[in-house]
Order: sequence, then C-alpha cells, then structure tokens
Amino acid sequence: MADINFSSKLSDHPESTGALSTGARTVHLRWDIIELLFFAYRDFVGDADHVLEEFGFGRAHHRVIHFVHRYPGLKVADLLDVLRITKQSLGRVLKQLLDQGYIVQKAGATDRRERLLFATAKGEALVTKLAGLQTDRITGAMGGLGPEGADTVRQFLRGMIDRDDPDKVLTAIFETERATAKE
Repeated sequence: MADINFSSKLSDHPESTGALSTGARTVHLRWDIIELLFFAYRDFVGDADHVLEEFGFGRAHHRVIHFVHRYPGLKVADLLDVLRITKQSLGRVLKQLLDQGYIVQKAGATDRRERLLFATAKGEALVTKLAGLQTDRITGAMGGLGPEGADTVRQFLRGMIDRDDPDKVLTAIFETERATAKE
C-alpha cells in the first residue's frame, strides 16, 4: 500500500484550488464531498469486509448475495446488468456461492433456459449479518438528522446514481420507496 504524505499544505497544489476552467465556465471542484465519499465507502464496506474474510469471500460475493437475497428469483442476466460486470467475473463468484450453499439456482417456470437465483437460509443469515453491520453505521451517521434529513440523504444518493441505463432492480427499489411513502 502506498504511503500518502499529508504533511504539505493541500493549498500548495494547483489542482486543489477548488476550480477547474472548462472554456466558457468555471467548475468549482467538490474535494470535500469527493473525499468524504471515498472515506465513507471505505468504512461502510469495511465493516462487512471483516466478516466476509472469515468465509473467504470478498466484496463481489457481498454484492451478489445481497441482490439475490433482496430480489428472490433474480435472473442471472438481470444480475449482470445490475452489477455491471462480465459473465466471467460473475461466474467465479456465483459458483463459489452455489457450491458453498449460500445460493441456489432454479430453471424458470416458463423458460427453462432462464437461471433464477435464490438465497438459501445460510445465505439469508449472512446477508442479514452484513446488513446489520451496515445499518448500524447508517443509523449512527444519521442519528441527529431526523426524517427530513434521512429524505435528503436518500435524494442525494439517488441523484448520484447514473440514470442513463436504468436497472430493473433500481426501478424496483424506487417503486418500493414510492409505495412505502404512500402508506
């Protein structure tokens, strides 16, 4: 791992001025938010990483088992779209989760060529443990924000998601949020 030397003043670096000229306009760079997102992501996934290591799993395993658990019967093709990874990348991870009994694969009822994925009880227990760790971190971070603050966080995170290629699962998440809001 490379060492980062923070001893020099960041303001001494020309790229840290906070502005970037793009011809006719100047864009003010958001170093504060960029770095907060890096560190928040590191710690958010780090909580789960420690548990995953005990099983010989990594972040790819976490993402796969998470979405399979949350969307039972998810097609392999849809999982590839959601994760935006190649078949080869998914293949190794999925095989390991199948072989170790965290996920089962079934043929589609109408199209037997479809491969539908389901979490087993063992997979559900792992996902619940990981989600508990991450929920604790989220709850701690949002402790003083109240309902309006939580809505702002959700809006910000939704705004960060690339909407050019809407995922079926992402669409389902938004539909679930809308239904919950109406209740």
